[in-house]
Amino acid sequence: MKVSANLKLGKKKTRFREWHEKEMFDIFSALEYLMDRDCENLSGGEMQMVAISRALLGSPGLVLFDEPSQGLAPKIVQDVMNTITRLKQEGIAVLVVEQNALSALKVSDRVYIMDHGKIIHEGPAAELVENDEKRKSLLGI
Repeated sequence: MKVSANLKLGKKKTRFREWHEKEMFDIFSALEYLMDRDCENLSGGEMQMVAISRALLGSPGLVLFDEPSQGLAPKIVQDVMNTITRLKQEGIAVLVVEQNALSALKVSDRVYIMDHGKIIHEGPAAELVENDEKRKSLLGI
């Protein structure tokens, strides 16, 4: 299936903000050049761009990012984190599950830290960004 067809699958109208392909190209500049490519021939970063774009084209009120930085080049990770920030600014709820804690903390309002399936800390993300000692004790970084 081509990238263009894959993106069309996600398109729908909801009560939330409508997104357009051109906006996806503004967020992920490489996406425009991938439209005629088969999805099975995409790199991990390219697949992530398509997945996020398809989700946004569905006019969501909430987007769940599950390990959005996993296996991606630093530039793509930066694009994904910038997208998360943009979604928050536009009033879209975002839930990020991420092991790259520093990246997640920078784009998060609140943080929940789990250890062995139990929440061991919950609070403002800024608290851990600013408090090296607490961050180190909870996250080891």
